[in-house]
Amino acid sequence: MILVRPHPQGLVLSVVTIGAAAGAFTILADSVSEGDGLAGRDPSITADVVDHRTSVLTHVAHVLSFIGSEAVLAVLALGLVIILLERRGPRHAIIAATTMAVSAGLTVAVKLAFGRARPGASDRLGPFDSTYSFPSGHTLNSAVFLGLVCLLLVPLLRRPSLRLVAYGAAAMLAVGIGASRIYLGYHWTTDVAASWTIAAVLLAVVSVTARAVADRSHQSGNVQVDRATVDS
Repeated sequence: MILVRPHPQGLVLSVVTIGAAAGAFTILADSVSEGDGLAGRDPSITADVVDHRTSVLTHVAHVLSFIGSEAVLAVLALGLVIILLERRGPRHAIIAATTMAVSAGLTVAVKLAFGRARPGASDRLGPFDSTYSFPSGHTLNSAVFLGLVCLLLVPLLRRPSLRLVAYGAAAMLAVGIGASRIYLGYHWTTDVAASWTIAAVLLAVVSVTARAVADRSHQSGNVQVDRATVDS
């Protein structure tokens, strides 16, 4: 059985992550607002990406983008909540559901706040998207979902090697989905980078919250043991 207990080092890491990610987002947001700095390099990066497109990369990008779409993530998130409800209890399921809802809400709110236009139609490989560009919803919501899997579900894997593989696969998938949005011409590079910073803040908060839940259960003498442990 796996039991996650609070560690002071984890709290410090979460706080540092929140501060660093929030600072990075502030820099990116200011650059987007002013249209200079990092945001000023977006058009040249997009042009370079367009010049290096291939049929194979285009196919991979479409697949990754589909995985990060709202419909797919909604189904996956529901599945995660159900699994957590069964194996970790209602508190962890609520944490996951709430975090995904907050992520979706922030995506819309930040888009409306900045109102940034997407790259031009000549660079886009796919149908028109009428929503704003900053930040990337595919990138943000998929990164948050994959982070939740890593924080709340992967620790149930008994074998360290399997956990390591799961963490690596989640990281690669998160990066791939973000890169696909740039490749397909739906987002600027700074849109994707900003999405990752927002996701980092949300996941750091989740980490602190999950540890607090475990600490409260431990101190009350009612530590909840996971109902099922994945052993592959």
